[in-house]
Amino acid sequence: MLGVALQVALVVLVAAGAVVSGFSFVDGDKTLAVLPVIAMVAVGLGLLALTPFSAFVILLLAVRPALDLFKLSSNATGTTVGNTAAQRGLDPSSILGVLFLLAAALWLAGRARSGQLVPGSRLRTAMFAFLATCVLSVFGSVQPQASALEVLRIATVVMMFVVLEQLITSRTMMVRVLVTCYVALLVPLGYTVFGMLTGSPSSEVKGSFTRLTGPFNQSNTFARYLAFLLIFGIAVYPYVKPRLRLLFAAMLALSSVFMLLTLTRTAILGSVAGLVVVAVVQKRKVLIGGLVAMALAALIALPGVAARFGTLDAGSTPQGTPTGNTLVWRLHYWTEVIPLANSNPVTGIGLASTQYQTDAAKQPHNDFIRAYVETGLLGLACYVSMLAALVGSARRAVQRAPKGSLESGVAAGALGCAVCFVLGSMAANVMSNVVSLWYLVAFAAAAAYVSRTYAPGPTNSHEMQRTPEAGVVPVKKA
Repeated sequence: MLGVALQVALVVLVAAGAVVSGFSFVDGDKTLAVLPVIAMVAVGLGLLALTPFSAFVILLLAVRPALDLFKLSSNATGTTVGNTAAQRGLDPSSILGVLFLLAAALWLAGRARSGQLVPGSRLRTAMFAFLATCVLSVFGSVQPQASALEVLRIATVVMMFVVLEQLITSRTMMVRVLVTCYVALLVPLGYTVFGMLTGSPSSEVKGSFTRLTGPFNQSNTFARYLAFLLIFGIAVYPYVKPRLRLLFAAMLALSSVFMLLTLTRTAILGSVAGLVVVAVVQKRKVLIGGLVAMALAALIALPGVAARFGTLDAGSTPQGTPTGNTLVWRLHYWTEVIPLANSNPVTGIGLASTQYQTDAAKQPHNDFIRAYVETGLLGLACYVSMLAALVGSARRAVQRAPKGSLESGVAAGALGCAVCFVLGSMAANVMSNVVSLWYLVAFAAAAAYVSRTYAPGPTNSHEMQRTPEAGVVPVKKA
């Protein structure tokens, strides 16, 4: 009887939400149109969280790229209308992040009580250390609400790595996670293809350039997301099942074209660097030739790419800057931003506070400087340590993985993505870009599994039995 009553209640709630959402959409109220949908999705995910946790995490990875289609806040920076901390907190991605953190904390606590936790990696320790400095920065923040929301975003990235590190304890689970990442890619690709076929692809105009945004609200976000999926996809392509290779190749080709059409130079150059790393690690000379051929084809077939790299792009920089050169603008802006840390050099002025303290109302466009200014010297040291651990974890996986295996492709792809991320951090705002970092840490967790499985010593794969849901269980010897 109780089950029937619960089902009836859920049907009534869904129907009421659909009616409210429909009428609000007709009236042009985006917030009221989206909120009922968010509530229904949150309830559904909450119920799903009660099922096997791995299914919950897999679903989150599968749907995350589509969530920004329902974003309520704008793509502006600073204190502009539509991008306040309160409105960003109502975004579906923010609500999903809170739900994920709560569910993950309960799941990890249960595994800790049962003694099933996989031993932590150096990367996990470094990520927690950086998260701790982010939390510490909130107490001295000039914008505590904005800082707290930014901490939440970074916490979801850290928690996703921790959860996946615990879940990926078998080759089967590793493959399942990686397949999910590329199933999720179908949404941005399909959405963008549909927009192009109908003559109105989602895009933004910056200066004299029109740049693809996909389902996200910024071209930069779309580009970084595609960069990680492209690098890792090319690394594991030789190990994809033959019947799926044609589809996978088409997805990677579309990803490369769309990334070029975002005209995001940091992502494009980072992708090239990451793919060079993959080519060197896997000794694929053909890949180097392919990169050269793709670059020439892009310059010929996509004139906007050549124009983007060949112009000073005066129109895309903020008014009032001394020059239209974006590199010079960054250098000038960094000299303005760095002194902000003088008021609190140890713990910083608080995450996401830089744009509230400058006339340009922008983040620093350099995550090393951002880490110093917003989280202080402690945060900068922890951020550099985290990047070193990210690269080091992937490098160890490369050294340990059997040559010519899927594991070697995973290791090479993770290393290429890590290099891409480090380079992007030097000239862009990427440390809290959740939608792309979830997939970066998924690849890093897969590489951590490879490194752990083939590590020398008594805990290697020959003396351990691993299952997708359980932890690492020693095999009893006869």
